[in-house]
Amino acid sequence: MSRSIRITAGGEAVDATLNDSDTAAAVLEALPISATASLWGEEIYFPIPVTHGEAEDAREVMAVGEIAYWPRGQALCIFLGRTPASQGDEPRAISPVNLIGRLEPGGAQRLLATVRQGDTITVGRWPGGGA
Repeated sequence: MSRSIRITAGGEAVDATLNDSDTAAAVLEALPISATASLWGEEIYFPIPVTHGEAEDAREVMAVGEIAYWPRGQALCIFLGRTPASQGDEPRAISPVNLIGRLEPGGAQRLLATVRQGDTITVGRWPGGGA
């Protein structure tokens, strides 16, 4: 099964690949999802219809371009840069998140430049990517 997804928001479409975690599988099963984007610094987050617990390897410090599920908020988070919780330049979640995937190279910069608070964001399966 392909784990490639496409994220569309702010007139931009970027591809991403989900990992093989249980959380990523639950998110993939819920697609397609359309929601209103919220911004927290340089993080995009939005509610999704998935309920999943905190993974054993959940963490707060992320890397630019990583995609995670936030168990406490039942939301998908896309890390594009610094957040209000950052210490230095690393993106940092407000509480532990489950890493589920990563944007294609350059995707974070494209989303950061175009997505605004309140934009509609859509996430769907994308057969054009890798397996």
